[in-house]
Amino acid sequence: MSAIIVEHLTKRVRDADGALTILDDVSFEIGHGATVAILGASGSGKSTLLGLMAGLDLPSEGRVLASGTSLFELDEDARAAWRARNVGFVFQTFQLLPQMTALENVMLPLELAGEPGAAARARTLLGRVGLGERLGHYPRTLSGGEQQRVALARAFAPSPPLLFADEPTGSLDAVTGERIIELLFEMNREAGATLVLVTHDEGLAQRCDQRLTLRAGRLVAPQELRREESPARAGGG
Repeated sequence: MSAIIVEHLTKRVRDADGALTILDDVSFEIGHGATVAILGASGSGKSTLLGLMAGLDLPSEGRVLASGTSLFELDEDARAAWRARNVGFVFQTFQLLPQMTALENVMLPLELAGEPGAAARARTLLGRVGLGERLGHYPRTLSGGEQQRVALARAFAPSPPLLFADEPTGSLDAVTGERIIELLFEMNREAGATLVLVTHDEGLAQRCDQRLTLRAGRLVAPQELRREESPARAGGG
């Protein structure tokens, strides 16, 4: 059984010129425990696809089955409850709550889910990401790399089977970004989650089990990519 099945996913929105197609008939499957990179130029539909896979948005057509659930058969409240049980998020802009300490940010998804021992688990995870001495610090007093470490700890706190990361190093310098990626992959191996990340980084994508490339909202077939990546042959025949 696949962790995620995407079938004929299409997303259209209205603009001044009429209907704009952001995703066009996208289909694929992701196995349990796989690491998957979604690649493509800006505006190719990567973040829209990630949002649909997480049930944050509704498609114009198609369906997503994730962790055995057909997401778009659920109402908004039921999708939110499903996300709380099944999904961890890591965002480019960290998305930490500024009025909460690092510890409180990591505790939040556990408390919302009514999990016991939230503080103890949050302390353990913050120690795991090297922030055991920064529990009481607010986001504004942390560096970008430290904030993303808090976000990683928060994403893994409820032990979700699915982890979605949208350009997780996009706001970081190269050295800090590499450290965050090493930590992300290491923690994901330990957790055994299915990791789907949006990235522009080909080197990062090469580390994943599966690569999905979007161009103008359509999924590019692997054979098309191979033709583009191989050097042109000299001569005819």
